[in-house]
Amino acid sequence: MHQSTDPYVRVRGAREHNLRGVDVDIPRDALTVFTGVSGSGKSSLAFGTLYAEAQRRYFESVAPYARRLIHQIGAPKVDSVTGLPPAVSLEQRRSSPGSRSSVGTVTMLSNSLRMLYSRAGTYPPGAERLDSDAFSPNTAAGACPSCHGIGRIHRTDERLLVPDPDLSIRQGAVAAWPGAWQGKNLRDILEALGHDVDAPWRELPAKDREWILFTEEQPVVTVHPVRDAERIQRPYQGTYMSAHRYVMRTFADSKSATLRARAEKFLTDSPCPACGGRRLRPEALAVTFAGRTIAELAAVPLTELDDVLASAPPGGEAARVLAEDLRARIAPVTELGLGYLSLDRTAPSLSAGELQRLRLATQLKSGLFGVVYVLDEPSAGLHPADTEALLAVLDRLKAAGNTVFVVEHHLDVVRHADWLVDVGPLAGEHGGRVLHCGPPAGLAAVAESATARHLFASPDRDPERERPRPVREARGAIRLSGVDRHNLRGVTAEFPLGVFTAVTGVSGSGKSTLVGQALAGEVAGRLAEPGFPVRRLVEVDQKPIGRTPRSNLATYTGLFDVVRRLFTASDEARARGWKAGRFSFNVPGGRCETCQGEGFVSVELLFLPSTYAPCPECGGARYNAETLQVRYEGLTIAEVLSLTVEAAAVFFAEVPAAARSLHALEGIGLGYLRLGQPATELSGGEAQRIKLATELQRLRRDHTLYLLDEPTTGLHPADVLVLLRQLHGLVDAGHSVVVVEHDMDVVAGADWVVDLGPGGGAEGGRVVASGTPSEVARTPGSRTAGYLARALGV
Repeated sequence: MHQSTDPYVRVRGAREHNLRGVDVDIPRDALTVFTGVSGSGKSSLAFGTLYAEAQRRYFESVAPYARRLIHQIGAPKVDSVTGLPPAVSLEQRRSSPGSRSSVGTVTMLSNSLRMLYSRAGTYPPGAERLDSDAFSPNTAAGACPSCHGIGRIHRTDERLLVPDPDLSIRQGAVAAWPGAWQGKNLRDILEALGHDVDAPWRELPAKDREWILFTEEQPVVTVHPVRDAERIQRPYQGTYMSAHRYVMRTFADSKSATLRARAEKFLTDSPCPACGGRRLRPEALAVTFAGRTIAELAAVPLTELDDVLASAPPGGEAARVLAEDLRARIAPVTELGLGYLSLDRTAPSLSAGELQRLRLATQLKSGLFGVVYVLDEPSAGLHPADTEALLAVLDRLKAAGNTVFVVEHHLDVVRHADWLVDVGPLAGEHGGRVLHCGPPAGLAAVAESATARHLFASPDRDPERERPRPVREARGAIRLSGVDRHNLRGVTAEFPLGVFTAVTGVSGSGKSTLVGQALAGEVAGRLAEPGFPVRRLVEVDQKPIGRTPRSNLATYTGLFDVVRRLFTASDEARARGWKAGRFSFNVPGGRCETCQGEGFVSVELLFLPSTYAPCPECGGARYNAETLQVRYEGLTIAEVLSLTVEAAAVFFAEVPAAARSLHALEGIGLGYLRLGQPATELSGGEAQRIKLATELQRLRRDHTLYLLDEPTTGLHPADVLVLLRQLHGLVDAGHSVVVVEHDMDVVAGADWVVDLGPGGGAEGGRVVASGTPSEVARTPGSRTAGYLARALGV
């Protein structure tokens, strides 16, 4: 059949990552869901093959320079793909956007709002009409000159810089100064300048204290160091830098997260006094619409902004058209359950799922048709009540003449699919095969499919499914009262100890604020209190374990230290006089200097985001050729890093320090990951489970409170069972576990439930119900109750 009339995307011989020469035919103009356990190869097929091939073809169609980039990035390993339309990827990006990025900039709603104020705003008498750029804090025309459009300023004062004024400068009174030689150098310079470095700080003249801490001068003097008996120290020219200047420069410019964090301790963060935290120039803040400034409207939830626009008094044709356009753009965002967000909410404070749904809402208004949308778990972080709206949005994309590919674990989304591609049967080298490609109903006949066992669950089909466990008795509780933060207003909540607690509620109801801020803060502040029942606090979030390929599973867990010691102890390494640093890819010596040990080089893609490509010198091995001549048990260090956790557990079975780490990773369902897998390739859920495994290998006995934010995100139902066995095992060992969770099967198996709501944003922020799962399932007014009752089978 001719390709232009062929209604299928046909893939032949896909071999990306663990795919084993996969052949599939997928219908266009349909909703296709890719399923399978974590690491089975479904993302390798949807993103690594189909989207990557569409991207490659785009590059081939543009300038010769762009085509040359293909050779750097590499094409997907596939024999052929036919019938593939242009593709748009809505992946859950792992790296956080910048602090200037916001809900308004991600959705481009800010552009429409600025245009509304520029064309239809109410100006003060005699004021000039402003261009839309003048209403943006991210342009020179609009940004407040005092804070440069940030809205907040960092300051320091004498009390922060010198916390103990009874100390002398020689004794370390100026705590903000760097340690070691550099701090001693500044002290010696002051002494050479004639200041008394031995008198208590409080006894120094006020003008001297002011100059030492805040001067912008940088005098250069000859320093004569005190001579040590062991070594001769020659005079040198020293340049003075005030404590304030040092702190501000370190905070602004240092690439070291540790140094920046230390500098931040000596700073206060407060709203800009010039703009009051509103980020704009006075001229822009003088313009109103419906009686409000643009800063005021950007700060209200989108649902409220929509109401303001709907009830605004008529102000001419321009105002009507612009307000209607803005409302039309807000509608898909609120439809996806994100109406609780405000336009000025910063993007780094959003979850990966929220960011992806914002981009999805933007695509609904783009008017594109005839393209493939490739989505990465769009249900992540969604309450079951919000998932129904997501399905309606996916249907609208399809109805507009598009093809929708979704990598997904949520069973309601899987059931809604027109076509199902199930990859497996297991992870890593035990996966990579297509078990089913067709309508969802056909999967029921595939006995080896883990998805089938859960999609068509019954006691005889799913022997692994956990039976209801008896509710545990609490051993004390932590009570929070009067919590007043974000949308929580005077909230009182109780978290029993020695049990498994689930915190539920729709998106934006205040769950993460209650657990990740209020509960974590209360416990952290009382750990040293005598008689307090919790001795340790462990917060396990989904933030990346690193932001470049240099960070990986082996380095994060400490396993790599063990591996390097083994290589250093080999006969060949000892004969060459090599230390452990030779086998580190983070320092010069053994690493490949072309990529500086990353194994990848960054490739700038014209006007597209930059990407990583394998290093042309070492081919991704990270090390230089000489280092790779040393072997341990027949493998080079690069080959050890390419082992999966499962294979490494066998390889290092006789090395207790390595085996303990590897068994913890295997036990939490991560046996398919490679030891050297870059952090940039890990999902948020995988990063969270690596952090949890790192904790599990430490074998702590003190009563520990574990706080986890949506630990089942990105997990196939089969993997959820593996994770739950670990978490319930922690409780059985005497610890306490609190999870923020949307998976009703997980909530149904909890001992205690705290349900927030009833809605999101201003409509949430209070405890709707708390008690055992069966008690919460019977609570009227709870958005969670009906879904929990269904999971409980009542």
